[in-house]
Amino acid sequence: MTLATAHHQNEAATRLKKLHALQEQGINPFPSWNEERVTCQDFLNRFTLLPADHTVTLAGRLMSIRLQGGTTFAHLQDQSGNVQLFFKKDLLGEPSYYLLKNDLDRGDIVAVSGTSFTTKSGEKSLLAQTLTVLAKSVLPLPEKWDGLKKTETRFRQRYLDMLSNEESAKRFLVKSALIAAIREFFNERGYAEVETPILQPLYGGGLARPFSTRHNALGIPLYLRISPELYLKRLVVGGLERIFEIGRMFRNEGIDHDHNPEFTMLETMAAYHDYHYNMDLVEECYEFCAQKILGTTDIVYGPHTIRVARPWKRMTMVESIRATTGIDVISWKTAAEAQNVLTALKIDKKKIKQAHTLGLTIALLFEEKVEETLLQPTIIYEHPVETSPLAKRCAHNPHFVERFEHFILGSEQGNHYSELNDPVELKERFVEEQKKIKKGSAIEDVHQPDNDFLLAVKHGMPPTSGLSIGIDRMAMLFTNAEHIKEVIPFPLLRPKRSASV
Repeated sequence: MTLATAHHQNEAATRLKKLHALQEQGINPFPSWNEERVTCQDFLNRFTLLPADHTVTLAGRLMSIRLQGGTTFAHLQDQSGNVQLFFKKDLLGEPSYYLLKNDLDRGDIVAVSGTSFTTKSGEKSLLAQTLTVLAKSVLPLPEKWDGLKKTETRFRQRYLDMLSNEESAKRFLVKSALIAAIREFFNERGYAEVETPILQPLYGGGLARPFSTRHNALGIPLYLRISPELYLKRLVVGGLERIFEIGRMFRNEGIDHDHNPEFTMLETMAAYHDYHYNMDLVEECYEFCAQKILGTTDIVYGPHTIRVARPWKRMTMVESIRATTGIDVISWKTAAEAQNVLTALKIDKKKIKQAHTLGLTIALLFEEKVEETLLQPTIIYEHPVETSPLAKRCAHNPHFVERFEHFILGSEQGNHYSELNDPVELKERFVEEQKKIKKGSAIEDVHQPDNDFLLAVKHGMPPTSGLSIGIDRMAMLFTNAEHIKEVIPFPLLRPKRSASV
């Protein structure tokens, strides 16, 4: 046992004794409570307007206690901020002051009533008149000045991370505001928010390995959705012309700085529009959300300032490759020729082998040599048809589709396209997708044929364009977070051997 562990156990034992002491005094350490209160920030904002004799009540967690004989300073923290408390023995009364001095600790949750008071140093404070215990903390918090420095502990015990690191709690509030702003943005444009199944008999709408489960009563296998796309299109067939969904998606894949198996995504569909409409919409959405939440369209991220104000840079995939590498991929005649170029560029041989068509080699070259260079918001459009089985072909070149992705900080932030609504070609695309498996493609790189969706499209689907945005990645940008785990309250972690609590 380490000295730190021994100290932690000793303090826990001491706190448990204090809990029993409160009960012996007839004090309920965990009462129900429903009194009128103001937040710490409201108190500070209204401080100069409060009459000297006006009593207010604050409730929150004691984050420090400094005993000084007959007086005590403390800091109370709630979601909005913190306020200094000043306790005087003769004003608070002997019983309550004894309780404060002997039975309360940093981390306890209390309610304090009193009047506004300014210290000699000029700090706005509350002069306490009453003290009520709301919840006794029987385990100590991490020291405020040290915080939780071990990353894994921060993610496993997020509640302690939030109490120790103000930026952690702030990130989740910003993400909440971001989702609210996105809803406002689309509601203002006449979009209806809808719900689609999370449990699906056939996964689709994206390229990913699904999580599988089983419904016992029906006796059928089911999958957690990797995308709501195909169900949103069914609703478009049914007559809903502008719709969106914000929800959790699940992909049984690896974890890195911008991937988590469970994540939040925005997906939209707009009938009678194409991908050019959604290019404008993505730019407008980022600009709207940044201005509303941050008050600026210049977002500081690490050493960079990311400018999300319109217009963004737009290039076709072919143009971006030519600009970055000097290679004109349109001149390639065969996949073998293209693979030789990629080999000369020292791209991973396994990846090259799987890129068995011209279109796939073009996409691979872009991913390996161009994507990481796209620091400022950039739209890359017209992708190879082989990479986009659900997108409509470009009229001027059938080898490419009306699809675009937007990139920020060298990372793809969303995938969008004009939806393929020709049921004959759609069926052909599904057939071609299955052929990829025989040529060595992994199952997560192949769209599954969905005959029920195909049946819906056969009844007539209007020209439609959809977009999808990874909200967690957007939140990373808005909160200067280096890892996606920083903006997901409870990210997926490898189970840890449980210990006694």
